[in-house]
Amino acid sequence: MTTPHTIAVLGLGRMGSAIATRLAAQDWDVVGWTRSGRTSGTVKMTSDPNEAVAQADLVLLALFDGPACQQVLDDVRDSLRTDTIVLNTSTVAPAEASELARQLGPSYVHAPLLGSVPAAAAGTLQILAAADQNALDRVRPVLETLGIVRREDDASTAAALKLIANNSLAGAVLALRDSLRQADALGLPRPQTLNILELGQLGGLVARKRPFLLDEPTDAMAEFTIGALAKDMALLADASDTPLRGAAGLADTPAAPEADIAVAATVPAVEKAVLDPLRAYIRGHATGDPTHFRDAFLPTAHIEGIRDGAFVSWRLDEYCTLFQGQPAPDEPTRTRRIDAIDVHGTVATATMTLSHGADTFTDIFLLVRADDGWRIANKAYHRHS
Repeated sequence: MTTPHTIAVLGLGRMGSAIATRLAAQDWDVVGWTRSGRTSGTVKMTSDPNEAVAQADLVLLALFDGPACQQVLDDVRDSLRTDTIVLNTSTVAPAEASELARQLGPSYVHAPLLGSVPAAAAGTLQILAAADQNALDRVRPVLETLGIVRREDDASTAAALKLIANNSLAGAVLALRDSLRQADALGLPRPQTLNILELGQLGGLVARKRPFLLDEPTDAMAEFTIGALAKDMALLADASDTPLRGAAGLADTPAAPEADIAVAATVPAVEKAVLDPLRAYIRGHATGDPTHFRDAFLPTAHIEGIRDGAFVSWRLDEYCTLFQGQPAPDEPTRTRRIDAIDVHGTVATATMTLSHGADTFTDIFLLVRADDGWRIANKAYHRHS
């Protein structure tokens, strides 16, 4: 077993630079290359990746995605020595990780990282490593310079686990977004809200990201960007073939892809105009006045669901005849709430829960932005008795 001495780090973005700097500071011989041509003041650089690879015992990839890994490896394949180990720390799809492992065989180590730039700089990353035992033994000293090694069964499993870990991060960002929106609606000051959130389950995220959450001037660079996390969520959704709310929630964030993930938590609630037709719909139920439904729906709308065991599809005029202009006798005990609304340009979806006596209804709406504002195009409902 020969421990690598010279390490070529291909990819010097945020994580690649932090990794290269950490390794150089721990006396490894590091040479760096980046596709962007950006230079690093802390490690030796070369403009030719083949030059870096030709002198390396270990080639460490810190690239954005699977296609970037494949392209760079294709470009340097002829310069790889037979005894060179390729250590891939990039976040890629499980199928992409498997394909790279198949191409490179026992000289490939797939090792995605849990943790961001500060953890890389401190050597406290969690590393999900999958490799042939001999290859893993050779690179273990390098990996242990960066953090704690957790061996996984194969490259696909390591890649999948990394995506699952990032999914939990996306969920935390979106949960923080919901909390901040609710606090804004209640008129609570943002600093006071963050002080309380730091005491709970989101405390670590809030503490690390406070300058971004307060939109304060800061010299801090994004440790993990919205674009990178959205990419990872799209990879997870594709790999699992399972709907993933986080993918859409992040992709629709109206902020620069290079912004820190915390900026995604500061996006304001949807504009009032999107809520107007839903609130008109609520008024229709509260008053029994069908005029409010005509304000809420497009004239072409249909209302569909199961009624008395049979499927019904009412046109708007038919639906309005169900209401006689008077509130229900038990109206004071009835409740209605808007549970979720997602806007995608000129269309939106919304979910509402209505508790009407012994029955609870889940209403699903499709809304469109027409010339005269937002209107409900269609509604489907489920009745829980």
